[in-house]
Amino acid sequence: MATDAPPPPGGTDTRPVQPTTASFVEVQESAEFGELRRTYRSFAFPLTIAFIAWYLVYVLLSNYAGGFMGTKLFGNINVALVLGLGQFLTTFLIAWLYSRHAAVKLDPKAEAIKSRMEADA
Repeated sequence: MATDAPPPPGGTDTRPVQPTTASFVEVQESAEFGELRRTYRSFAFPLTIAFIAWYLVYVLLSNYAGGFMGTKLFGNINVALVLGLGQFLTTFLIAWLYSRHAAVKLDPKAEAIKSRMEADA
């Protein structure tokens, strides 16, 4: 179990040095951090809005367009079932897209900022 106790006598403290509050504020105000934030927001906000709109369309159709949602496509499969399964599919698709976006665009920038902060501390 990890504690905040000091290391034993004669031992070396292997914990990384923590940056100061001033260091965090300086990084937060930097252009590089602003770019990281913009990159995140330009991906996350539009996708979140699109998914919420898609979900609300599904809910509204379910409540107010019962005839349309009950339309049989083939066998016992109707429009409501296909759109409902589409909700799950888009959830997993968005998670996969975000994972790829973060690995390619966000993580390298965040790691560079983190490494620089740890080196300066």
